[in-house]
Amino acid sequence: MKLLRVLVLIALPLYCSAGSSGCSPLEEVINKTIDSQVSVEEYQNLLKPYSSGPVTDQALAQLKQCFLSQSNETLSNVGVMMVTMVSSNEL
Repeated sequence: MKLLRVLVLIALPLYCSAGSSGCSPLEEVINKTIDSQVSVEEYQNLLKPYSSGPVTDQALAQLKQCFLSQSNETLSNVGVMMVTMVSSNEL
């Protein structure tokens, strides 16, 4: 399951094309991932185009649930980390 999560996260940037940060679909996924107001079902529906079946759907549910169990401070730090990673890639 962990490998599947990693593969999903690796595949998203490959889908991306030029945009404000280089990848607006990835930005949306990251924002929905760290948004505690987005339910597991909404998250799965958002990522349905990237899902290859029930196993992937279950992995996405587990990934979102992991983020839902984090504190707001941790979620904020993840957002800062992602901005830093994108910014460093544009240099």
